[in-house]
Amino acid sequence: MAIEKVGVVGCGLMGSGIAQVCAAAGYATTVMEVNDELLNRGMGRIGKSLARAVEKGKLQDADQNAIMGRLRGTTSLGDLGACDAVIEAATEHVDTKKKIFSELDSRMPKHGIIASNTSSLTIVELAAATGRPDRVVGLHFFNPVPIMKLVEVVRTIVTSDDAYDTARAFAASLGKEVVEAKDTTGFVVNRLLVPYMLDAIRCYEQGLASKEDLDRGMKLGCGYPMGPFELLDFVGLDTTLYIAEIMFDEFREARFAPPSLLRRMVTAGHLGRKSGRGFYEYGR
Repeated sequence: MAIEKVGVVGCGLMGSGIAQVCAAAGYATTVMEVNDELLNRGMGRIGKSLARAVEKGKLQDADQNAIMGRLRGTTSLGDLGACDAVIEAATEHVDTKKKIFSELDSRMPKHGIIASNTSSLTIVELAAATGRPDRVVGLHFFNPVPIMKLVEVVRTIVTSDDAYDTARAFAASLGKEVVEAKDTTGFVVNRLLVPYMLDAIRCYEQGLASKEDLDRGMKLGCGYPMGPFELLDFVGLDTTLYIAEIMFDEFREARFAPPSLLRRMVTAGHLGRKSGRGFYEYGR
């Protein structure tokens, strides 16, 4: 099955990036948000991203205009009904996602693929809200989507070979490198990354070293572009806590248990870059 029309549910940081790369790859792309304010903010984010690419000489003006011409914004989920594939990038709340999947299932053509960008929930739980569980996959992009090259393509125990092969080819057509992941909480990257970040917090709690030296050690000793505390602030401490709680509930392993310092910081509203303060402080 060839994908020609793509839909994206959510025009936040991830959704807008996904919509941008889909349109840049030549797909007619419709992105949906719950209201005009959020939609305009997301579309504006795409415009600014493309403008920066033009300024850096990575994109021509004509290409920028062509990409924007392939993008359409809407506040109605029904406008995604003609899409061959829809990628859900809504808030990381299982009941919200299930409702979206159910509505998409009732509106999309039978051949249509429904995908989720979730970073923590199991795909089969979302697929169960549809009448086409064999056409449901995970397509987990990474932030910032236009720059990060990886996509995790997740197949459930009921995903058909055709749906998986189509989703994998689609991800590759966006210029992404694909890794196949089984449908377990955290998939590949977060299964490895989250315990690493939580262990860094525990090391800091236990006085092993300062957060600056822990960051410096991982950057200079392991070649990581960001230290664990810089990364925590970038991802968001609330997001990290939420994912860690889901993973701990799934696996019941101590390495996934959120440290008490992480909980206290989230309670205090120190969420990282998004709030202006996390493990480090940021000008707002």
